[in-house]
Amino acid sequence: MIEQRRILNTAIPGPKSHELHQRKLASVSTGVSTGLPIYVESGQDGILRDVDGNQLIDFGSGIAVTSVGNGNQRIIDAVQKQIADFTHTCFMVTPYEEYVEVCEELNKRTPGSHEKRTALFNSGAEAVENAVKVARHYTGKDAIVAFDHAYHGRTNLTLAMTAKNMPYKHKFGPFASELYRVPMAYPYRWPGGEKHCEAEAFSYITDQIHAQIGEENTAAVIIEPIQGEGGFIVPPPGFLPALAQWCRDHDILFIADEVQSGFCRSGDWFAVDHEEVVPDIIVTAKGIAGGMPLSGITGRADIMDTIHGGGLGGTYGGNPVACAAALASIETMEADDLAGRAREIEGILKARLGELSEKYEQVGEVRGRGAMIAMELVEDRVTKAPAAALTGAINKACHERGLVTLTCGTLGNVFRFLPPLTISDDLLNEGMDIFGEAFAASV
Repeated sequence: MIEQRRILNTAIPGPKSHELHQRKLASVSTGVSTGLPIYVESGQDGILRDVDGNQLIDFGSGIAVTSVGNGNQRIIDAVQKQIADFTHTCFMVTPYEEYVEVCEELNKRTPGSHEKRTALFNSGAEAVENAVKVARHYTGKDAIVAFDHAYHGRTNLTLAMTAKNMPYKHKFGPFASELYRVPMAYPYRWPGGEKHCEAEAFSYITDQIHAQIGEENTAAVIIEPIQGEGGFIVPPPGFLPALAQWCRDHDILFIADEVQSGFCRSGDWFAVDHEEVVPDIIVTAKGIAGGMPLSGITGRADIMDTIHGGGLGGTYGGNPVACAAALASIETMEADDLAGRAREIEGILKARLGELSEKYEQVGEVRGRGAMIAMELVEDRVTKAPAAALTGAINKACHERGLVTLTCGTLGNVFRFLPPLTISDDLLNEGMDIFGEAFAASV
């Protein structure tokens, strides 16, 4: 058991982490960077312990992955049992029950009462690619529409849908074709503000699809219900239901990329549940398996069953150990009501960030849902010029004080708060105290 409190024995990073980082620099590609070079030895719930014995408060959850917390006993027990039984057969060669069970859980828990089918993969990007494959195969159309500020992965096809040059796309082209981008319904930065966004965004965006691409050419529209890397952008009320209905009206598949927002992170099992939106295909990963590599696409049975045998799959997709972890993670989320816990975390984070908003002109907006909350920083509230340098300075100050924080945003000026859903109120508030100190020291 790790005591749930911050402990700083050395400067951050400490000498052992520094030594390990020199080994990293000598052995790992520079393309694989690290935001905070402390080398983790163990973790539990809201604490990460490094090799120097420092205990840092975790506000990142490995980018929304360890939602049920590191050290979750259900997951430990399930994984240990599965490893003792067998580690791999390849489901396409000799199948196993754990894969089927995960698919049954996804079919049951994802939105909609219709009959569904699921296929499992390893990463979010891999799942997104397969969702595109399915959409094109089913519709017989080629065009895929994504949004400004989107992030869908780092493979060639998903990079074409990702809307940020550095560090993701720079010099990695040419990218896959028939992938298009339209503006995002971004209330804080929509011309005229939030009310105009709510009134105008849907019509403007669908008009752009009609004029530039054509509904008859569009296989699918893919959207993160709450954009992740793009800055935790939450579209205005009514936008997602209207977009999903428009897709249905034009025989276009509506794909919800819930890689970051799914599995209780947003305060519901899935972010689209907030407005009762039912996607044709939903993409899941990250929080599904408590840190083990697993992803999936779940869609209408009439869509998923059009794919010929062998058209979907992969050597490691739906690995039995990852599936065992997923089943234990889902059990934990339900038994411990982690969607409800995410809503409690939202209340604490928004209250604490609201205090900073009242104090500092540089806080442009606090937004998000559940334990997926963001603060956008600006030079001032009139011009809304992005304060990327200040964001970086605060992030560095948090790290030095033993708080693991993450930034995001196409403009590099957004803090994202993604604590484990098992974090205690005391530790969450201690982390926010540290964030406030770091903010004050950086402005």
